[in-house]
Amino acid sequence: MSETCVPTGVILKDSGFGYTLSLIGGKYKMIIMYWLSENKVVRFNELKRCIGTISFKTLSIMLKELEADDLIIRKEFPQVPPKVEYSLSERGLSLIPLLNMMCDWGEKNSSNLEGVQR
Repeated sequence: MSETCVPTGVILKDSGFGYTLSLIGGKYKMIIMYWLSENKVVRFNELKRCIGTISFKTLSIMLKELEADDLIIRKEFPQVPPKVEYSLSERGLSLIPLLNMMCDWGEKNSSNLEGVQR
């Protein structure tokens, strides 16, 4: 591993850090991945209920982007009404330790979480 994640003179988007951010950055991608890691296989409406604050359109866009980046797997069943399930790919699963470390850091460093039972 190099000394710094983004060496001087290197454009952020051209670094490993920038690449990772491009895959999981934004308001909902990490939340979607979290729910998929907790539930293994989730249908669209179930995922929408878990997140709550996301619109159908935004969820659809985020899922398409995560699938295009090979972080999730979309499995469609040929039936009426249509049934689609989402799960993490091996590549997506490899990011879960990173998300867990972010969670641990937040719990250790957020004064807002004092006294909250876990």
